[in-house]
Amino acid sequence: VQLQASGGGLVQPGGSLRLSCAASGFTVDYYAIGWFRQAPGKEREGVSCISKTEGIPNYADSVKGRFTASRDKAKNMVYLQMNSLKPEDTAVYYCTTCRWDETVGRLVPRYENGYFGQGTQVTVSS
Repeated sequence: VQLQASGGGLVQPGGSLRLSCAASGFTVDYYAIGWFRQAPGKEREGVSCISKTEGIPNYADSVKGRFTASRDKAKNMVYLQMNSLKPEDTAVYYCTTCRWDETVGRLVPRYENGYFGQGTQVTVSS
């Protein structure tokens, strides 16, 4: 599995960024694909997953209403549109495959090595 995230940068609070995730070697509807993030000194946090068949995204409560995940099968890309950014959104963002978690009853991002590539830094600061 090869997934490469890009599009990060420095943005002021309230601003927007769109992250992109390029898939290599497979189509973006072959797996459920999503995003997680990791801030310095904090645990990894799942952000969103898109179901592989219906293409329906889910979201963490911390980003719901502000972030929108989508995919473009023609371009074989997955995106994360981030609006109304807050300083607490500062983190390295990774795209990865997702798995069904019976405990919580929904798709969750995979954190294991081999399922995600290099992340992209998002810094929200004035």
